[in-house]
Amino acid sequence: MSTAVLATPQKPWRPSFRQAIPEFIGAIATIAITFAVIGYSPLKGKLGFVGALFIVAIVISSLITGIRRDRKAAFNSISTIFVYVAAILVIAPLASILFEIITRGIGGLSLGIFTADMSVTASDAPLEEGGLLHALIGSLYIVFLATLVSVPVGLLTALYLTEINGKAAAIVRFFVQAMSGIPSIVAGLFIYAVWMIALGNQYSAGAGAMALAILMIPTVARTSEEVLKLIPQDLREAGTALGGTQWRTVAMIVIPAARSGLITAVILGVARVAGETAPLLLTMGGADAINLNPFSGNSSALPFYIWKNFSLGTETAVARAWTGILVLMILVLFFFSITRIVGNRKVRS
Repeated sequence: MSTAVLATPQKPWRPSFRQAIPEFIGAIATIAITFAVIGYSPLKGKLGFVGALFIVAIVISSLITGIRRDRKAAFNSISTIFVYVAAILVIAPLASILFEIITRGIGGLSLGIFTADMSVTASDAPLEEGGLLHALIGSLYIVFLATLVSVPVGLLTALYLTEINGKAAAIVRFFVQAMSGIPSIVAGLFIYAVWMIALGNQYSAGAGAMALAILMIPTVARTSEEVLKLIPQDLREAGTALGGTQWRTVAMIVIPAARSGLITAVILGVARVAGETAPLLLTMGGADAINLNPFSGNSSALPFYIWKNFSLGTETAVARAWTGILVLMILVLFFFSITRIVGNRKVRS
């Protein structure tokens, strides 16, 4: 009885030693030519080295690929290099920012900063004293107030644009899109001019929440509109055929079908305004203690806390500011993570 011999699986895409020699020589030539260019040209420093290395690598890679294969393969090789470089140019600044924030802010991060405020502590006091509890609660509080205002307005606007689509739909859509490009400081100036100067009100958390709501409404409205457009028209027609009115069909069929996307729209709106600074500088006034009265008294938030400590300029105050930046970054990333989880979750029937 003969025994069958099983062939050992091979990886045809793995280059042999002989095939890898040109790449190895090309890598050495790239480094050598780069150093020669740096030594005999005006290009100096790290930026000059990276630029020279990039150009030389493209030339060497295209030459090797063109010799081994053909001109089309050489162009494909250049395109691949540009794609990788573009990805690095996108990731590198973000990684650099994250690294800088973490390394500078981790030193002041402790459990104590989440249990104390600055009501009896100076900003230049040791980091073990005081905390940012008032700023963290203030941020969550004003975002909550802004959400109470902007979510109903944004969702109703989206429903009007998709379900009713009346004569004013084009005008409403234009203003929603225009509001999306409003600088945040303009929203703060509007509330400052109308609510505080014209009507005579003082700094408060409510004024800051109204400024954030102006920025949040277009994000919620536009995202909700796109989500509602994805709901098949057959579902609406089926609800109408079963005897339901338009609004009953919307309430019982369309909105439940778009629930996951609408939640994502709300969270995106929250993440949009969670880190805003300019409107709060004009409307909240800043405080070192917790104030939950939305219409009276100065309040604080993480962006205001960061700005105040940076403006003081002392070593301890700057360290507190970096810690506040780290906490704010974690908060915003938390909201975006929830958005991804909710957006990828299937709606249960």
